[in-house]
Amino acid sequence: MARGAAIGTPRPAPGEGWRTRWRAFRTRMVADPRFQRWAAGFPLTRRIARANTRALFDLCAGFTYSQTLFACLRLDLFGALAPGPLGLDGLAARMGLSAEAASRLLKAAAALGLVAPLPDGRYALADLGAALIGNPAIGRMVEHHAMLYDDLRDPVALLRGEAGPTRLAAYWPYAGQDGTTLGAEAVAPYGGLMAASQALIAQDILEAYPLIRHRCLMDVGGGEGAFLTAAARAAPHLQLRLFDLPAVAARAQAHLDREGLADRARAIGGSFLAGPLPAGADAISLVRVVHDHDDEQVRIMLRAARVALPQHAALIIAEPMSGTPGAEPITDAYFGFYLLAMGTGRCRTVAELTALLHEAGFTKVREMPTRRPLLARVLVST
Repeated sequence: MARGAAIGTPRPAPGEGWRTRWRAFRTRMVADPRFQRWAAGFPLTRRIARANTRALFDLCAGFTYSQTLFACLRLDLFGALAPGPLGLDGLAARMGLSAEAASRLLKAAAALGLVAPLPDGRYALADLGAALIGNPAIGRMVEHHAMLYDDLRDPVALLRGEAGPTRLAAYWPYAGQDGTTLGAEAVAPYGGLMAASQALIAQDILEAYPLIRHRCLMDVGGGEGAFLTAAARAAPHLQLRLFDLPAVAARAQAHLDREGLADRARAIGGSFLAGPLPAGADAISLVRVVHDHDDEQVRIMLRAARVALPQHAALIIAEPMSGTPGAEPITDAYFGFYLLAMGTGRCRTVAELTALLHEAGFTKVREMPTRRPLLARVLVST
């Protein structure tokens, strides 16, 4: 083995290109502890070396960071600071913690950019904490992550299919089945979370693709009607339909009625796996639905939408998509393992979704730019 080479680092095979040889050489150097110490002190590489050290530590400590956020949400720290800065003693009393424990949490939250210590000893909301106040949906998502963490206790067993039943599969009981026999008690737990996740991106979708030219929208897999309610406000002329499992549709109708939409909105119970979709709409939306299903189920879903839609009508797909620049940790790491624990689905690239749409009979597929593509991209097909 060459002097300075790290055990187990790759060596290029004879005849490989210069890019491969350079990457192999670079890998051997970066893996060498002596090079790491030198790079951390050399002026031209010091910043990169220290950034890499921090990034590696963040990967190791990520669970602690997320649990710090969870504690802040559970103790309503951001709500306490929303009216204005508070001191340690006041915050400790509000959260039911000792001064020592409150100080520990506040220092951790400040380190993560959630709160900001002031010169007078009080604490105020930082940008990230303030953003959470304006997006309660994120809090709902964080709170239910306890199940995900439980399912990821042994990620290798999960990857090998040896983990057994997961908590997320039970939480999303429709995963991998048509779900038409599920009762209200089975669908109620995830209804609020689904509504929150749809509400988080509804305005982005409606801005990217205004529904002004359509007369009737059917939201398939629409949950309790959060996206449909937003669409109703954006397009007052629009007739509204929601299609979801029977127990979910019943909850959706009650929600839509409470929103004053009884004369415009009708929730229909059923399953795209068990029968056709209702006809009559000239636009169908699938909001954060496709990535919850495996390819064969998606093919059934898209074919059903194609049959239900008249000529020149539109199918709207909105969800996080793999291959989005800057979103790789969201789509490929977070959703990659979340959907694995759930037992079905994956994030797809625009090209993969386009191929599935063409296979289902949609001839024109175009992307409509959104404000926050990391959260959702929009494909419109006709």
